[in-house]
Amino acid sequence: MTHYLDHAATTPMLPAAVEAYVGTAGRVGNASSLHTAGRAARKTVEESRERIAAALGCRPSEVVFTSGGTEADNLAVKGAVEARRSADPARARILASAIEHHAVLDPVDFLVEHRGASVTWLASDRCGHIAPEVLAAALAEHPGEAALVSVMWANNEVGTVQPVAELAALAREHGVPFHTDAVQAVAHLPVHFEASGADLMSVSAHKVGGPVGVGALVARRDAALVPQLHGGGQERQVRSGTLDVAGVHAFAVALDETVGMRDVEAKRVLALRDRLLEGALALGLGITVSGCWTPGDATRRLPANAHLLVPGCEGDSLLYLLDAAGVECSTGSACQAGVPQPSHVLLAMGHPEAEARGALRLSLGHTSTDADVDAALAALPGVVERARRAGGSS
Repeated sequence: MTHYLDHAATTPMLPAAVEAYVGTAGRVGNASSLHTAGRAARKTVEESRERIAAALGCRPSEVVFTSGGTEADNLAVKGAVEARRSADPARARILASAIEHHAVLDPVDFLVEHRGASVTWLASDRCGHIAPEVLAAALAEHPGEAALVSVMWANNEVGTVQPVAELAALAREHGVPFHTDAVQAVAHLPVHFEASGADLMSVSAHKVGGPVGVGALVARRDAALVPQLHGGGQERQVRSGTLDVAGVHAFAVALDETVGMRDVEAKRVLALRDRLLEGALALGLGITVSGCWTPGDATRRLPANAHLLVPGCEGDSLLYLLDAAGVECSTGSACQAGVPQPSHVLLAMGHPEAEARGALRLSLGHTSTDADVDAALAALPGVVERARRAGGSS
């Protein structure tokens, strides 16, 4: 039997979302066409947009559909920075946290390397938190230079939850647009776009029980964006491309259901996560928990996130051995040119490279059960022993 503990990578589609997708995919119709089938497709898209907006605490007109979280992040970062520089060439600096997902880090690097932008990386503490004082100091150090602030709502590796409303308020005081990647947050936290004060927010369907290949950038109507995809201008003239009507419909159904059961599900998953972490620490293997963790608390760390550091082991070895034991999880590390690299998130949090190499992320979701936790805890002692032998540690 397989025990899936990699919901932060992707979570299984909810049955209602599958039904919505299959039912809609069988109907022809381009949502931009004016005939009957096209109008029916447009009706499905706009009704879905309204459901998504209600679930995210924004206006329907602020929902810009994309192919997923990565495209949404690229549109937010590149689009906002290019628009701001066009209006004021002095504003070419990006302020972003050093623990962002690569969907934010890489567009920032691209703008620095190829478009003449500059960047200030916002340092986190040992828990992965970006303190408002850090952002305030960076804004004060570069008055009149900032084009965008980008800080994710919750980290995809260690689950750290950021003080988004405070950070967004600081950016607004300085007249700087604020973007947050909320891809990991929406399924577990009370995400409300309007209340957050953010100008731009990225979300993804497959992290909330919807299909892969669809997401959205929530953008305030006054948020200036330069399009990154050019063509038919389907989404507010800032994002071109024929809309995936079935994907959009399934996204709306999944998000609606996920938000509706979020409070109850978060408490259930939190109890499983705490039992998993407490059990792992009690194994006597020298395992530690990365980031800040207080049992029963979901305000500073995602309730579904369990991130372990296992001394004397390579994360990839742990992953493959757990997979062989029927437990599917992740290391959270990047792989570049076929060479495993320690997580940039852990390094930015101050962990030594050797320690960061032994990272293991187990993330829970709507299908997770006590049996999954039991299987992981039962497998860990043997897996760690074998991984340490393979690495020359004992």
